[in-house]
Amino acid sequence: MQMHNPVFLIEVEKIKPNPQQPRKVFDEDALNDLASSIREFGLLQPITVSKNELETPTGTAVEYILIAGERRLMACKKLGLERIPAIVKNVSLGREQLELAIIENIQRENLNPIESARAFAKLQDQFGLTQREIATRIGKSRETVANTVRLLNLPTEIQEAVSKSLISESQARLLLAIAEPDKQQMLFNDIIRNSLSVRDLKSRIDQLKKSEVASDQVVDQPVVDLEAQLLQKELEAALGTKVKLEKTGATGKITIAFYSSEELQGLIDKLVKKHDELSSPPPSTFSV
Repeated sequence: MQMHNPVFLIEVEKIKPNPQQPRKVFDEDALNDLASSIREFGLLQPITVSKNELETPTGTAVEYILIAGERRLMACKKLGLERIPAIVKNVSLGREQLELAIIENIQRENLNPIESARAFAKLQDQFGLTQREIATRIGKSRETVANTVRLLNLPTEIQEAVSKSLISESQARLLLAIAEPDKQQMLFNDIIRNSLSVRDLKSRIDQLKKSEVASDQVVDQPVVDLEAQLLQKELEAALGTKVKLEKTGATGKITIAFYSSEELQGLIDKLVKKHDELSSPPPSTFSV
């Protein structure tokens, strides 16, 4: 037989907010709708709290720390309800309670992608959970957890836009593919200004990458040295063989091709003869 947790009616004023609540943005219209639903049908799902006993000068006081259900609690406060149905979980203060609070909020609350990313990051950093362990606890794939956490690599302005649903999570993930901050910002502005769809944004990114590749290819092409080409042709004509002239600034090297010992000897003879011609003094001129 399935066991159900008992539900208690707890005074609203004794329930303290959870400092580990991942949700930071609460839609006022949605809260009003929830309050109207609770007024008409009652609270269909109780909140979850943990009990905390405090020593006071007059004895022992009891307070409750909210684990899950902050939107429901806020809606009940809007209605002015003094008590709220709650499940009390016996968890110790500290690590166990905080981890449970984060996980239950992720599972139960409709968090935006950035709130989920921060909650996952907190489970990683503060509680040492791996992405696979987080995925197992919340019933999602490890890839989903990893992709969500990556959203925290975006600039603050873009994260806020995701939180406010100005851009979608899919668009945000596409922006992560752009490493240069200025180009990333340019595309983000384009999304906001022109209401780009995910398909439109992907097309812009593909075009941007193609232009970058074309630009790199132009930059990588060697600069044609017309003077060196002319000198190379003159040497080939003078020596009667293939010559390769490589020039780097004022320095370089010349490679002369030969295909037999006889051809090598002929090239040497030509070079020596040319050297002798250049080094011989011009004939003297006498006047009578």
